[in-house]
Amino acid sequence: MIMFCRLATITMLLVGLSGFAGQQATSSTLYQRLGGEAGIHDIVTHFLINVADDPRIVGYFAHTNIDHLADSLEQYLCELSDGPCTYEGPSMARAHQHMGLTDASFNALVDNLQRALMDQKIDVGARNALLGRLAPQYSDVMRDQ
Repeated sequence: MIMFCRLATITMLLVGLSGFAGQQATSSTLYQRLGGEAGIHDIVTHFLINVADDPRIVGYFAHTNIDHLADSLEQYLCELSDGPCTYEGPSMARAHQHMGLTDASFNALVDNLQRALMDQKIDVGARNALLGRLAPQYSDVMRDQ
């Protein structure tokens, strides 16, 4: 009987602790999992470096104010990931209107973002969560192409 009580107590503790650990992991916002403000800044910086080095798409940014773009992207990703920011830029449809994007250029941008996320050691769950939140924007980005 004593052995049963000990086993039951240990089992209850383990179940309770595993539930606590799960609550902590799921209570983190995507913003926190991306590293907060500093993490998003680093992701955007590396993303834009990747884009600048990518001959498939660098031409789309030839006449772009990169500092403004970086600030807008940081604000957008911050809000999208449940951070404390409010994106104040144009809609995705408006921002990409008449850019002449193709599926190939869109995919190149996604490739560069994925590389930036991996370079920043963002875990696969957070990468997938961010990409999952960005994916519905495809139709808006490609609307007027």
